[in-house]
Amino acid sequence: MQAVKIVLPTMIKKINKLKKIRIHREGTDMIINSFIVIAAVALILWHSFDSKIPFWSFLFIFGLIYGIILNFFRCPIRYFASEDTNKIVVAPADGKIVVIEEVEENEYLHEKRLMISIFMSLFNVHANWFPVDGKVKFVKHFNGNYHKAWLPKASEENEHTDVMITTPEGVDVLCRQIAGAVARRIVTYAKEGEECYIDEHLGFIKFGSRVDVFLPIGTEVCVKMGQSTTGDQTVIAKLK
Repeated sequence: MQAVKIVLPTMIKKINKLKKIRIHREGTDMIINSFIVIAAVALILWHSFDSKIPFWSFLFIFGLIYGIILNFFRCPIRYFASEDTNKIVVAPADGKIVVIEEVEENEYLHEKRLMISIFMSLFNVHANWFPVDGKVKFVKHFNGNYHKAWLPKASEENEHTDVMITTPEGVDVLCRQIAGAVARRIVTYAKEGEECYIDEHLGFIKFGSRVDVFLPIGTEVCVKMGQSTTGDQTVIAKLK
């Protein structure tokens, strides 16, 4: 009886957590088409061979691949824990902190900035969130190479999209979506002139990538190298 009392609340928590996970719209077509193809081939194999080994082998291998695709396009419903987002900078993506350093930002700001970079592996959620509240100043896309996303040169040389956000206090924050060695498509929902808020999706990057955030020097850093981040949940910095 005691075991039931312990297990039941745990199961309820897991069910509630699953209710907050949906499939991102960027993956809907791929998931539906993949399911149709897998089901059709599996049906053919079932009826074409007396032995069911080809059927079960195919189902196991491509069922596993399908599961990875489903996992990649999962999109949790998240809300920042506090209503007070003043000067807060949240992680724009799930992943791992790979860079915390001062760099010269000569493209737009022409000054030294603190850059915090998050690398997303194949198994991370790939939706991107706005890191701060504010107004979108501009959105610019650049074609480029496809170096491994964790390399320093990826920030400038890889294909990327830059979103400049001006906070209510007038601070410009640059958020850069970067394509990686596997990622071949950057989707950006941010529109120039629109108001934006933490909890809203900035965009989506397909298959392994990175997001950089450029902050003013003197910003308080709240994360460390190698730390895991949760998009829209982990506070990575606090503006002055």
